[in-house]
Amino acid sequence: MNSPIGVPESYWMQSTEQTSYPRVTGDIDADVAVIGGGIAGLCCAWEIAGTGRSVTVLEADRIVSGTTGYTTAKVSAQHTLVYDSLRSSFDAETAGMYARSQQDAVEHLVRTAADLGIDCELERAPAYTYVTAPEGVDQIRAEAAAATEAGLSASLVTETGLPFEVAAAIRVEGQVQFHPRRYLLALAAELTRRGGRIFERTRVLGLDEGDPCRLSTEDGATVRARDVVIATHYPVFDRALLFTRLQPRRELAVAGPLSADADPSGMYITPEENTRSVRTAPYRDGRRLLIVTGEHLRPGTASTVDRFDRLATWAREHFPVDSIDYHWGAQDNTTSDDLPYIGRFHPGARHVYVSTGFGGWGMTHGIAGGRILAAELAGDPLPWARIYDPRRLHPVVESGSLLKSGLDVGRHLIGDRLAPSTFRDSSDDLAPGSGAVMRRSGQRCAVYRDEAGRLHTVSAVCTHLGCLVAFNDAETSWDCPCHGSRFDIDGKVLEGPATTPLRPVETGED
Repeated sequence: MNSPIGVPESYWMQSTEQTSYPRVTGDIDADVAVIGGGIAGLCCAWEIAGTGRSVTVLEADRIVSGTTGYTTAKVSAQHTLVYDSLRSSFDAETAGMYARSQQDAVEHLVRTAADLGIDCELERAPAYTYVTAPEGVDQIRAEAAAATEAGLSASLVTETGLPFEVAAAIRVEGQVQFHPRRYLLALAAELTRRGGRIFERTRVLGLDEGDPCRLSTEDGATVRARDVVIATHYPVFDRALLFTRLQPRRELAVAGPLSADADPSGMYITPEENTRSVRTAPYRDGRRLLIVTGEHLRPGTASTVDRFDRLATWAREHFPVDSIDYHWGAQDNTTSDDLPYIGRFHPGARHVYVSTGFGGWGMTHGIAGGRILAAELAGDPLPWARIYDPRRLHPVVESGSLLKSGLDVGRHLIGDRLAPSTFRDSSDDLAPGSGAVMRRSGQRCAVYRDEAGRLHTVSAVCTHLGCLVAFNDAETSWDCPCHGSRFDIDGKVLEGPATTPLRPVETGED
């Protein structure tokens, strides 16, 4: 990288302790089993437990250590330019339902944190979407009108707290920023005190949709539950074919301290420059931590080193940051009609539900998803649940996105195998700390040379649907460009939908 950009860790992870919940060691029963221990899974478990049902959370790694531990942590109903898009693609009623569900999630977080006495650095702040180019003003004007019509406290402004001029911005009052791990770890502790169970290092590999449902884990245990919620970020089961309607997107973040008097006092985002999202958080010695997010890309398709540098450069050029102390990446999935999937998993599902496709707004959608699914299981659905139903079909709205996604997957699934530049033939010139896909003994291998010079060689074929992985140079991982699965240098699953590791390959080289 061209300049120092701090430790490769999120501030949320670095500033909280690691959890140590047990793994499942034998067969267990519950009214509801929730697969996934991020914000979607934990909020869902919390809300369902409040209806009197017994709940078990099953997390493949450690809770709140996946995408939720690497978020920007804005809890906002203001999602860039979503309201004008919803009004145009669907109707004003859909936009209004979306706004009500999102602001309900914001207020529910505030109430829950207060009721439980959770110190999670929760701060009220306005949320802005802005543009600096005059040609973007009409978009902002249309979004402000659509957001106001949808029921948000929105206004069109030209003055913000940013240290540079904007051409126009939409400002939405009464939004929230917080420390996600402090909130969710406290929520998890309270859940267990009230009888809920949380299991970590428990990867679910199989689902039998019987009555009761049966989940099988990689350690051979069986979890029986009347109802199952799949909240694994990207669904680990493909029977609903959601993988054809979800597009993975990776976004990067850098963070560094600045003085409190330089705080822009709000949450900001612009679609310009491949997205720039800005917020601050309380930091050490009375300072604020500036968090800048953006440079989104499809996993496995571009260098992340250069993109981290761009973010850090932008932060330094626009804000008086003392240094860049942290950098990290996060991943989310966008649906083909830009509305999350929250509800019954597929048309034939009776007891299996899903919460996914948050499109970069996982904090608000995760909270909303918990409320939607708890109400559904209690037989008293919320009025806005219908717009999130995973069984919906909007062919006209979705066709362009589905076509593009299908072409992207096909290009990588087939094209990557045929392109001569895809493979290297020798590891001799592979520098320490770098990786490449190579041909080894007739196999496509992902080869990484560590800083000590030792080679780590695994199959380059993703265990989800067989696409070829690519090396992520800044985060030292193997990323699948088709559906976003990620693996470490020894093939361990870092991110689904894959549930099994890349196969190790013995080459005789070291």
